[in-house]
Order: sequence, then C-alpha cells, then structure tokens
Amino acid sequence: MADRMDNLLSQMGTGKWHIFHYLTVCYSVSFPSPHALGSAFLAPRQDHTCVAPLGAEENSFDSADKGSCYYSSRGENGTFTQKACTEWIFDNTTFTHTITSEFGLVCEKEYLRATYQSMYMLGVLVGSPINGLLADRYGRKTVFVTGAALFALMAIVSSWMPNISSILLFRFLLGTMHPTLLKTGYILAVEITDPKLRSLVGVIYFLPWALGTMAWGGLAYLVRSWRWLQFCASLPCLLLMPALWFVDESPRWLSVRGQHERALEVIKKAARWNKTVIPSDEELMCIFKESQDKVKVEEVKEDEKEHSLKTVFQDFIKATFILYRTPRLCFVSAIMHLDFFVFGMVYFGLALSGSNFKSDAFVYMVLMGLMEVPGCTIMGALISRFGRKIPICLSLLVTGVVLLGLPFLPSEIQWLVVAFAMLGKMTITMSFQAGNLFGSELFPTEVRTRGLSTSFMLSRVGSSISPFITEFLGVAYPWAPSVIFGASAIVAGIATLTLWETLHMALPDTVMQMESKDFKVPERFLPFKIASRERGKNSDVVCKEESVPLKMKHENL
Repeated sequence: MADRMDNLLSQMGTGKWHIFHYLTVCYSVSFPSPHALGSAFLAPRQDHTCVAPLGAEENSFDSADKGSCYYSSRGENGTFTQKACTEWIFDNTTFTHTITSEFGLVCEKEYLRATYQSMYMLGVLVGSPINGLLADRYGRKTVFVTGAALFALMAIVSSWMPNISSILLFRFLLGTMHPTLLKTGYILAVEITDPKLRSLVGVIYFLPWALGTMAWGGLAYLVRSWRWLQFCASLPCLLLMPALWFVDESPRWLSVRGQHERALEVIKKAARWNKTVIPSDEELMCIFKESQDKVKVEEVKEDEKEHSLKTVFQDFIKATFILYRTPRLCFVSAIMHLDFFVFGMVYFGLALSGSNFKSDAFVYMVLMGLMEVPGCTIMGALISRFGRKIPICLSLLVTGVVLLGLPFLPSEIQWLVVAFAMLGKMTITMSFQAGNLFGSELFPTEVRTRGLSTSFMLSRVGSSISPFITEFLGVAYPWAPSVIFGASAIVAGIATLTLWETLHMALPDTVMQMESKDFKVPERFLPFKIASRERGKNSDVVCKEESVPLKMKHENL
C-alpha cells in the first residue's frame, strides 16, 4: 500500500511544484525563532538599584542594599525598618527598554521573567495535540494556512500590548500557533517528497530556524527597545501571505481520508508544474483506494455532524490516547515522547543560558544559530548514509558527555566554557532535527501529525521547565543545569537504541498495517514483549487491505 504511493511520488520527481511548497513552508519556519527565544532580549535579567520613595531622608537609603529588593525607612521613633522596593533604576547599558524594566520584573516579580518564556512554551504544549488532531482530521493545508495567518497577526499586535497580563496572554496564543508552522508544514513537506530525498528535505527543512536565530541576534543588537524589536521581527511574516493562496493539500492525506477526486487534482497539478508523466486516472484512483482506510471515511462523515463541546472533548482525549492502544505504536510513542522532552529541555536550556556563561548576549545568540547549521546540513548526509537511529543516538550521547563535563572546566577560561556549550548546542540540534524525520517515518500516516504533535508537545514541557532550571536552580547551584541536561541526554540516547531503523522503509499508512506481522521490521529491532507476542498463537493474523476501526481493541496483536 504505502510503497505504491511512494513509487508514485518517485515517478513525479522533484520540480517546480515541490520547490514552491518547500520554499513556502521553509520560509515560515524562520518566523517563530524570535518569539520562542524572545526572553533573551525582550525580558532579560538586568542590574537594578532600589529607589527610595520621595520624602524619605537621604540617609534612609541603605547603600548596602543597593540593587536589592528593600530599602531602609526611618520611623517616627527614629528606628529603621525594611520595606519592599516599588521603584528601581535599571542598568540600560545593554538594553534601552525591556519588559523587565517597563513592568519591574524583579524581586517579588522576578518569576514573571521565567514565566514570560514559559507562557510561549505552554501555548505550544496546548497547541501541539490540538494542531495534530486538526491536521489529521481537516488537512495539512487548512491548518498550516490558518495558523500562519493567525501567527503573523498576533505577533504584530502583541508588540503593542499595554500591560504584562495581555503580553503573557498573547505569548500563550502565539505559542499555540507555533506547531502549525513547524510541525504541520513539516508533515506537508515530508508527505509530498520523493522518498529518495526525504532524508535531505526532512533535515534541511529546519535550516531557516537556524538562520532566523542568527538574524534575531543581529536585529536585537541594532534595535534595543523591546516593542520596536518585536515589531520589526514580526513584519517578515506578512511576506508569506500571498504564497499561502497557492498551497495544495497533501495528496497522501487526501487518499487516506477517502477524498480521491481532490487527490487526483493535486497530483495532476503537480505533474503539470513539474512537466512529468504520471499514470492514468484509473491507475491513480487504484493507488489512492489501496491506501485508504475505511474508518477514515466514516470519521469524515461523522465530522460533518454537529457535536457538543463535551463530545468534541471526548473525541480529542480518545484521539490522543490512541497512540498507546497498540503494541508497536505504544512503544514508538513512548520513546519519541521521551526523546522530544529531552530535546526541548536541553535545546532551550542552552539557548537561554548566555547570561549564565557571562558572554555577550548578541554574540551568544548568533553563535547558537550558527551551531544549528550543521544540524540542518551535515546531519542530513549522515542519516542518508548511516540511517536515522545511530546518528541520533551518538549525537545525544555526545551532548550528554559534553554537558556533564562543563562543571569541571575552569570558569576563568571563558572561551573554553562557551566552546563546550556550543558543541552541546550543535549536537542536541542535530539529534532534534533528525528526530523529527525519524518520528515522521515511525508513525503511520493516519496518526502521523498526531504522533509528532504530541511528541512536540512533550518537547515543550521540557522547554517550559528549562527557564526555571537555568534562572533559579542555576543561581543556587551553578553546576546543576549542566548535570540535569547532560544526564537526560544520555538516557534518551540509550532509549533510542531500542527503536528500529527506518532508512529505505516504506511509510506505513495505517495503524493496522504497522501492527501486522507483514510489516517488515527486523525482529531484532522489536522489544521482547512485542516480538514474542507475534510469535505466539495469534501470530497468524494478517493485515487486510482495509484497516479496522481505531476505536476497536487490537486483541489479536
């Protein structure tokens, strides 16, 4: 089933139609980086001095408390009492105007700085499973186009919010749109790609993120006021809007959902743009029907009915937990969720640690983006030649060793500390980018976006807690962040070794196909319980041409 669709994509080749879609979705990948890494320049840690209120005597200010959260006030009886500071003078040497200085995010409000970063990741956490469910149900194009337009609008509007509450709200909303650009666009690109180029496209797809990170560091150096900085970083989103009109739906998704006529139109349009010869309409319809799952047709009909809010919520819970309903799918989901949790925690933990390493914030951000380039270029060649699993495992293990070694480096040799941090950033990026491709090939088509989106959701759980690890735990125990990040990377690397290799394997279209004994996964790559179960008395079950309902228990597997 899946191999005939792959053969069709190979026959179509790679032409103007593919290049247009690649450029469109890749350009959108550069949008979120200034917002995902926004706290480094929009709400940074700033030196500040407590200002005593007007009317207080000059000597009532305790110079020993300079830069702290309290001031000394003389009472009527001549004694001094400590009172909480409400006004501060901020050091504007590096930044002229920030969220930190405008809203006084210091002392008792210090937690709001870490919250500012975490709110975006919390939005991604909430948006990821919803994005996956919507993209699997209503299509990659619909979700991608809608999400890109909403992201551009909210990014620009949020630059002029009047108070910290509305700013945090818009940070959350921006985060919910983040997966539509990075994940739904990614799935669309992978599903239209010639299998021979899937490894290359799957990794290079994230190169604009690295370029956007470097541009973010350069733009922040030129624009030091946070409102104008965010506004200028958001304007390029508008350039994508005209191209969204011409984006087509994934023909693979259309065929699985039973929309064969639309899939035929997309394939014929792609062939015209590419100037390639494709099979006859009858042959194409046969290919589409082979990859169709009857349950999907039933679900499409059900989607057209009116549902109550309670029913929609129940369907969402069932759709999410379906990833753990069958043995192989459960195993893949568990490992991918662990990997992505570590990816997000380590990646953003290092990206936001510039101040902890006492380096120039702008140079550090540019270097961070520069270190991602090998992850989007070299890693593509490695996984094309050596497969997905081994390069991902090695890069995770190298990340762990490097970060565990950071606390033992002499702090006075600053260049060496930063060099180790950059090496760790490069290797975690390499594993992160390759992990996206690996996951997209492990999950079957009918739950692929859902599987990747929930994995992406777990990465945002990790990235949501990373600011608190670096900002609070790192202040009390400077060695703790490196040890936590390093140990987590090693655990994830070892866990990934238990997965099977997907290089040169046809993408599974349905869960039933993946769970069937006919699915060609070398037994040595299977966990013991799954392999032994297939060798048991029910091992005579075969995968039929039509998948069984996902709601049913796969009792024979």
